[in-house]
Amino acid sequence: MVMPSMEIENSSQAEEIKLQANEAFKAHKYSQAIDLYTRAIELHSQNAVYWANRAFAHTKLEEYGSAIQDASKAIEVDLKYSKGYYRRGAAYLAMGKFKEALKDFQQVKKICPNDPDATKKLKECEKAVMKLKFEEAIAVPNSERRSVADSIDFRSIGTGPDSSSLTTLVTALAAAAVAMVVVMLVVGIAATAVATTVVAVVVVVIGACWWGGCTSGVFSKSHTVNLDVEPQYSGARIEGDVVTLDFVKRMLDDFKNQKCLHKRYFYDLLNIFDLNGLPSEENPYLFNGDFVDRGSFSLEVILTLFAFKCMSPSAIYLSRGNHESKSMNKIYGFEGEVRSKLSETFVELFAEVFCCLPLAHVINEKIFVVHGGLFSVDGVKLSDIRAIDRFCEPPEEGLMCELLWSDPQPYPGRGPSKRGVGLSFGVDVTKRFLQENNLDLVVRSHEVKDEGYEIEHDGKLITVFSAPNYCDQMGNKGAFIRFEAPDLKPNIVTFSAVPHPDVKPMAYANNFLRMFS
Repeated sequence: MVMPSMEIENSSQAEEIKLQANEAFKAHKYSQAIDLYTRAIELHSQNAVYWANRAFAHTKLEEYGSAIQDASKAIEVDLKYSKGYYRRGAAYLAMGKFKEALKDFQQVKKICPNDPDATKKLKECEKAVMKLKFEEAIAVPNSERRSVADSIDFRSIGTGPDSSSLTTLVTALAAAAVAMVVVMLVVGIAATAVATTVVAVVVVVIGACWWGGCTSGVFSKSHTVNLDVEPQYSGARIEGDVVTLDFVKRMLDDFKNQKCLHKRYFYDLLNIFDLNGLPSEENPYLFNGDFVDRGSFSLEVILTLFAFKCMSPSAIYLSRGNHESKSMNKIYGFEGEVRSKLSETFVELFAEVFCCLPLAHVINEKIFVVHGGLFSVDGVKLSDIRAIDRFCEPPEEGLMCELLWSDPQPYPGRGPSKRGVGLSFGVDVTKRFLQENNLDLVVRSHEVKDEGYEIEHDGKLITVFSAPNYCDQMGNKGAFIRFEAPDLKPNIVTFSAVPHPDVKPMAYANNFLRMFS
């Protein structure tokens, strides 16, 4: 069969553009790569490679819904193209849809029976599905489920013969305020009892007390934490095993006066405090979700935020993100990190605490702050959001899901989510929501932005992303927004990543996910 000259020319141009896209991909310029693969597809849509390559680029941007669509198109073009099934299976895995992923990897194995990589991926996927089935089989019905916080008596923590003595709840809360920072960063001893005490007090006080109290129980101290103080540190230190209120106050004074703390952990969080000051009633913070996962210091980050919340509730506010959920934590590392650094008990405890976090905030009755975005229907009022029963794992549809998962789009109306969860919403949706609720601005996060932020929808929506050089490879800046009354004009501050220990992102993620990273 002879191809027409125009078709030959288009095919040749498409191949040249594909090579440019490949170079952009290698340089981690995934959005640019997607644009170039799109141009190649427009010239030659019957090439399965172009669709599969674009699917891979979408995966790198966590646009798993779009990746599944492109991979499916590659399979439609060529039923025997193994990479189409491979890319779709990887996207399903990233979404936690293990059963769908298993079908695709079985097909990869069928097409490439002697490929050792395909065999390895299939085995990992089979393990994930088997584990999921086991967990489903032993799951306790919600009506019979007992809060893990009820099994921990935080009043008894630290009262053993080898423990620090925190005899009252007031003292425990005061010590928890910043002592977690101290234990993780400052204490130069093998601090088994002290570390366990403070971790438990911070998490249990928030978890148990927010849920409405806790009863007696036993907490087992089974982990030894060996910590080193950096040589240049000259601030307050714990004397012996007792964390006293006086020590916490001195440590805070040292922090304020020296303007530094060890940046061995949660480096970018401390950098924000360096740039904008510590949380206080005069300098309050609102952190907009996704405190955990992907990074390898999530535990230090969330405990620091919880400690500040204990110390001064009106100095710091925390919104729930889509990664404050069991399904995401299981895949993207926080569950593994907590299990490695603490215990299985704390995995369950964090899951309960995350269910307490608010889904959105309103600043001075004018600025709506949410992790993800807006809704699949018009007419949603703030009262509807307040009425959501948030004390649960996020569902796969509905208002709660959309608050955590949705993204803005550059054109009017609504469209399918590029993530495969939630939806995309346009400028008209944003403006109607603001008008119906007498609001001026939507601030959301949820997406990497090259400059750390992006202003969209005719200035009515700002995306702010505070994790610079995301996953140590994106090269993006981080940003935060300052609002000052009475005009509440957004003042956007950008910053770059700071050095951190040589611990790679995703170090605690599920093995099968690291295989695709």
